[in-house]
Amino acid sequence: MAVDSLSLANKVAIITGSGRENGIGAAIALTLAKAGARVVINYVSDSTAPRAETVRTEIEAAAGKNSVVVVQADVSTEEGCKKIVGETLTKFGVNHIDIIVNNATYVTSGPILQSKAQDIHNAFAVSVVGPVLLLQEAYPHMPKYSRVINIGTVASRIGFGPLPIYASAKAAMDQLTFSLAREIGRDGKHITINTIAPGPVETDNLPDTPESAPMKNYLLSMTRSENRVGTVEDIADAVLLLSSEKSRWITGQFISVSGGINGG
Repeated sequence: MAVDSLSLANKVAIITGSGRENGIGAAIALTLAKAGARVVINYVSDSTAPRAETVRTEIEAAAGKNSVVVVQADVSTEEGCKKIVGETLTKFGVNHIDIIVNNATYVTSGPILQSKAQDIHNAFAVSVVGPVLLLQEAYPHMPKYSRVINIGTVASRIGFGPLPIYASAKAAMDQLTFSLAREIGRDGKHITINTIAPGPVETDNLPDTPESAPMKNYLLSMTRSENRVGTVEDIADAVLLLSSEKSRWITGQFISVSGGINGG
C-alpha cells in the first residue's frame, strides 16, 4: 500500500522572493524541501544576498546539500525569468519544473492619489507581469499535473486603505489565477493554479513595531479562529498541501490562510 503523505520527492520547485530568512518565501522553500522537493531560492537586491545564503544554509541542513540552489534575478523581467528557469534546469541537472510559487512582491503604502508612478508600475510588474513571464518561460518544462501557487493577500478583498496600490496589484493577481486556471487546466497538462492569501504575518513587510501596530490590530479584529498574527509556517503548510497530489481537484481558488479573514 502506498504511503499516505504529502511527499514531494523528485519534484522541483521555484519560489520567487524567497531570500529573506524570516520571510514567507523562505519558509515555503524550507517546508517544500523537507517534503522532498529540490527548491530554488530567488532574490533580487544585492543587499539580500547574505540573507539568501542564510536561507540556503538552513535548507541544506534540513534537506541535504543538493536540495537548494540560489538565483539572483528580477522576476518582473524576461531576462530575469529566463535566468531563473535556466539555472533551475542546469544546476539541478533536470528537465522538469513541477511547482512555481509566485511569492515575490513589491509593497507600497499611502493614499492612491499620492502614489508615485514608479511605485505603481513596480507593484503590478512584480505581482502580475512577473508571474506571467515566469510561467511562459517555465511552461515548456512543466510536466502534467504541475502546480502554480500565487501568494496574494486578504487585502485584495477588503478595500484595505493603508496599502491600496499593493492590494490592487494583488487583486489583479487573483484575476490571473481565475483566468489561468482554465487555460492551463484544459490544455492537456492539467496544471492547477491557486491563490493563497495570508492575513497579517510578522515579516519585514509587517514588523513588530509601533508604526505597524494600527494596521496589524485592524486585521486582527477580523480574525475568527484566534486573536493572533499568522506565522510563516501557517502559510508554508498551506502551500505544501496545494503542491501535493492531494490538491489534485483544487484549482482557480482564492484561499484565505488568515484565521478567517475573508472580507465578509
